[in-house]
Amino acid sequence: MKNFQKTVLMGLSSGLAVALVACGTADGQESGQQQEAAIKTRAEAVFAGGCFWCVEADFEKLSGVIEAISGYAGGHVKNPTYKQVVRGGTGHYEAAKIIYDPSVISYDELLEYFWTHVDPTDSGGQFCDRGQSYATAIFADPEQLELALSSKQVLQSSGRLKDDVVTPVIVAGPFYKAENYHQNYYKKNPVRYKFYRNGCRRDKRIKQIWGG
Repeated sequence: MKNFQKTVLMGLSSGLAVALVACGTADGQESGQQQEAAIKTRAEAVFAGGCFWCVEADFEKLSGVIEAISGYAGGHVKNPTYKQVVRGGTGHYEAAKIIYDPSVISYDELLEYFWTHVDPTDSGGQFCDRGQSYATAIFADPEQLELALSSKQVLQSSGRLKDDVVTPVIVAGPFYKAENYHQNYYKKNPVRYKFYRNGCRRDKRIKQIWGG
């Protein structure tokens, strides 16, 4: 009887151990799948379109865009400040990083939206803001590069614009987040933002280029 009880207990212990290992493996697989699913629902794109307050505000209107972050891209200075960038010499553009859900909106759709919310024929800046730091650019990772170049070529040959598309497509490098007071500026300072945007005639010029 003692031997029988011992055998039963050993069997139960082994079964419990197997069950725990299996449960742990299942939990690990589920956790990994959840992480993978989370990654697939978040992607990034970086665009320069003049004042990053406006780029941020425009993109955050889109369904599928989770967040837009104002920052600096394309230059050679690490951790640049706003004053350094607008003064020139850093090579950086004012840009916005767009965090989006690719199951809701595609990169191609973001590209189309970008084109129609800037003046891609202006190489000297955007609207009332002049200088290289305010010029347009698309910063593409290796997976986005061909799509961005193709989008530019299609726009150039479409006849929708009177002048050449001068917006460069640049291989993405480091993106530096701008100072906190620049983030969500259009929400935190709506009166000043609207005064700036109207004074810069951004929307008026966009309407002239692209129509209603």
